[in-house]
Amino acid sequence: MSTPDVSATGSPQVPPPLDEHVWPTGADLTPAGELVLAGLTATDLARDFGTPAFVMDEQHFRDRARLFRDSFTEAFAAVGAEVDVYYAGKSFLSVAVARWAREEGLRVDTCTGGELAVALRAGVPGAEIGLHGNNKSDAEISRAIEAGVGRVVVDSFAEIDRVAELARDAGRDSSTRVPVMVRVTTGIHAGGHEFISTAHEDQKFGVSLTGGQALAALRAVLDHPELELLGAHTHIGSQIQDAAAFEANARKMLALRADLETETGYLLPELDLGGGYGIAYVPSETPIDVPALARDLAGAVGAVCAELGTTVPRISIEPGRSVVGSTTVTLYTVGVVKPVTLDDGSVRTYVSVDGGMSDNIRPALYGAEYTARLANRSGSAETVRARVVGKHCESGDIVISDIELPSDVTPGDLLAVPATGAYGRSMASNYNHVLRPPVVAVADGAARVIVRRETEDDLLALDVG
Repeated sequence: MSTPDVSATGSPQVPPPLDEHVWPTGADLTPAGELVLAGLTATDLARDFGTPAFVMDEQHFRDRARLFRDSFTEAFAAVGAEVDVYYAGKSFLSVAVARWAREEGLRVDTCTGGELAVALRAGVPGAEIGLHGNNKSDAEISRAIEAGVGRVVVDSFAEIDRVAELARDAGRDSSTRVPVMVRVTTGIHAGGHEFISTAHEDQKFGVSLTGGQALAALRAVLDHPELELLGAHTHIGSQIQDAAAFEANARKMLALRADLETETGYLLPELDLGGGYGIAYVPSETPIDVPALARDLAGAVGAVCAELGTTVPRISIEPGRSVVGSTTVTLYTVGVVKPVTLDDGSVRTYVSVDGGMSDNIRPALYGAEYTARLANRSGSAETVRARVVGKHCESGDIVISDIELPSDVTPGDLLAVPATGAYGRSMASNYNHVLRPPVVAVADGAARVIVRRETEDDLLALDVG
């Protein structure tokens, strides 16, 4: 910025720049170091909507959605295949976000009745919705059938039979079949933490390739006249940075497709290769290169199909975090600032904020890392070793374990944590009866609430005494 700020220590301070991979594209800094999001200052946003608050850059979301749509469409067209991009609603879903996704040419992937209800409320046609889940209720399956979803992803042999039975109950037959895909676990280990690696054998999702189980599940679907075997589905994990894992997984799925054709004469028309594409949470990380990933994956699919002597199937993918993650900044207000002397005599400054694990469980759940900065000013040139913590009655309520913050951080300051669009509000809780924050969409200098802040009346309305 052109004009240096004079910090509370009296020393000139130029605000450190924003890392383009971590912050939304509409983020900027004033000469005094105040954070600006889509033309709106953090101070104004905090004043108008309170804190904590999730502030989502709408244009950034749309740009990311189009990037996936265009990159994969172009890459797979080169090998003679069409592509459907499903936005993975589990990362964050609201009526507005579902509408944005559809307006940018994406479909919507859901995994519960609640997510399905939101997508339908947004006006997404049933044919452009998928339903996942390892333990769907009869009501959820029936709702999906009634809505005419484009695919039900079945997760077990038992579920194949249940979907078939519910399809018959709904009056479906060989002329009005319910489209299904079989979720397959391929044995590919990816995704970093065990909790987000979803294709190894010893976990709850899907039917394993081991021992021909996946092949048997595909045959089982073919045996039900009220079911249409649309294809096979796989998902290997989350926050994956290495494109090689996706290519290896695709090879296994294409081989399964060829085996089914050899055995039954039926060639699956579609394969879903899942999502899990990584983003940058801290400046040292680099998000996955989407156009390069699309080209590499399309090339691998085309080459394998040529080797197997099969046509290239219609492909679908399911980006969630990689679309919404970097769109959003959480704004907090700083409360207690407390220096703590450690066993080695060093001092760590604990900076408490007015949220914490109720709006971002990821650090406590699997050690996720974030960065942060003062959002209302630059702060002093001198820094302190700090730990950002929440307000909950848990010692593990840590937002950022270790970070350098300006030494003059003080109660009332605003703190901004970027890259919180995925699995923040969607995994939020009411622990300690803390109210869940709003989601505020910003675009072109205007802001609007797309998910309102909870109130004490909301909490008490559920408590029937």
